[in-house]
Amino acid sequence: MPGLTIDLTIYDDEEALLAGLRRREPDACACLIKRFAPLVYAQALRLLGDADEAEGALQQTFIKACDKLDTYEGRSGLGSWLYRIATNEALMLLRQRSPRVAIDHVADTIQADEIPQHLTPWTLDPAAAALNSELRATLEQALMTLPETLRIVFVLRDLQGLSTEETAAMLGLGESAVKVRLHRARLRLRELLSTYMQEH
Repeated sequence: MPGLTIDLTIYDDEEALLAGLRRREPDACACLIKRFAPLVYAQALRLLGDADEAEGALQQTFIKACDKLDTYEGRSGLGSWLYRIATNEALMLLRQRSPRVAIDHVADTIQADEIPQHLTPWTLDPAAAALNSELRATLEQALMTLPETLRIVFVLRDLQGLSTEETAAMLGLGESAVKVRLHRARLRLRELLSTYMQEH
């Protein structure tokens, strides 16, 4: 039995889609999910590191978005708004994990054995290669190997672009703790990506 085909061209742009959502048109809801689900899922997976939990966060994100649509003021795009809801959902799930994740109670000092020992110069400019899908996939894999406390901070600061202050507030941490965790995450990723970067 063929799957449901959703025509994303029903709404010309985001404004038309938003108008359809506010009129509670069923096609608008389907288009919203179809258009933004990959973005939301990727963010949830980066934070949670678990596909099942990421799917749960994905569902909750769209349920909450539909419930709170009347409060959406349009200050940011729909994608940014959903991204923020997904981030909050994922962080809430992380806080519910215990004692596996204690994001508020992790020592934030750098231990000598945590400092990468094999840092080498890269022949490839990471910024220039950011659009390289192979590099992106390698980065995603490396990201999943980071401890959750480091991965969350890296995702919020370096991928989502939140400030140190915003990240600290979102995680209930001090700004110094965010800086330390970000530094540790970057060092770990640099080490994990060293082989790839030397070969390309």
